[in-house]
Amino acid sequence: MSWLPQTYRDTIKKFWQDVKGVEEKTVRARTKKGTFVADDKSTPNVNEAYKTVEVKKKKGKPRKKK
Repeated sequence: MSWLPQTYRDTIKKFWQDVKGVEEKTVRARTKKGTFVADDKSTPNVNEAYKTVEVKKKKGKPRKKK
């Protein structure tokens, strides 16, 4: 069943995102001053330059009645 998520945790996470009306998006990390954060080369398994945030889902435009 390829349409199911791989883990139970992913299933619960997706359910709550649907309930809250949000989705995850990967964005570039910034400092308090607003400049981009550089990736630390000493930690090859972690990417500090990007972070995942939750954003509201965009709703479609309503149809016009004729």
